[in-house]
Amino acid sequence: MSISKKRDFLTITDFTSDEVRASIDLAIELKTKLKNGEKHDYLKGGVGALIFHKPSLRTRSSFEVGFRQLGGSSVYITNSEIDLGKRETIHDVAKVMSRYYAAICIRTFSHKDVEELAFHADVPVVNMLTDNFHPCQLMADMQTIFEHRKTMDNLKIVYMGDGNNMTNSWMKMAQRIPMELTIGTSPQTLPDMNLFKETNELGLSTVTIEHDPLKAAKEADVIYTDVWASMGAKDKIKEQIERLNPYQVNMNLVNQAKKDVTIMHCLPAEYGREITEDVIKLPNAVVFDEAENRLHAQKAVLVKLLEK
Repeated sequence: MSISKKRDFLTITDFTSDEVRASIDLAIELKTKLKNGEKHDYLKGGVGALIFHKPSLRTRSSFEVGFRQLGGSSVYITNSEIDLGKRETIHDVAKVMSRYYAAICIRTFSHKDVEELAFHADVPVVNMLTDNFHPCQLMADMQTIFEHRKTMDNLKIVYMGDGNNMTNSWMKMAQRIPMELTIGTSPQTLPDMNLFKETNELGLSTVTIEHDPLKAAKEADVIYTDVWASMGAKDKIKEQIERLNPYQVNMNLVNQAKKDVTIMHCLPAEYGREITEDVIKLPNAVVFDEAENRLHAQKAVLVKLLEK
């Protein structure tokens, strides 16, 4: 498969605002085509490399199924095959894989490793998740918000919990889609403050950090949460519980938001910690729509990166 210009998708801001919107529109189109049984083999013959240094349910399933539905295929590769920068240099890995694959997709720890991989690769590199960012999840989230709220603009999005890669990704999205982003978190669990400053200075959206969870949730259009300790940081869960317990998404907090508030979680959920099971079961909780939309949103990103 030939590509006119190599591009990567490492963070949301690798796409312009128009490209984010166009990609979400395409995701919805691909979702409709799939449900109607319409062929959409845009990547016919394309083979994707799927490098996993972290376990996964949604990411592996959605990318493998996505490549197949687009008429291509994929190869699942673990750390035992590619120990980046140790068994061989990232430069050499990038150059070799560029000779075999139409795209390189990677789920790993170090974002700098992914940036280096993309710098040396001659084919698109897609960030399936790093410790810093999770852009594919955000594309699925915005698609889900648009489907349920009929708009993605100028909403009050409340992120509750740890200042992690999801929080950072929401700030990146706020650089492309106008929103009122409120981060409800403790003073000890702040997100990337340089990114916080950068997003506010850009001026498209407003981003605030609020330590009072009930105040943060007031009049929210969307309440979003994630686990309090990500993969590789589970040893810190006791101190995270102490810091973040007030930010649990429960019925008391949900009642502060708008009556039609959309409740989101990127999964996997740890019920009784960051969110309660009764909230997940509310009619306006869309967590499984989010999970489904990973498939469609990622297919759209791949088509955009690989279109001739």
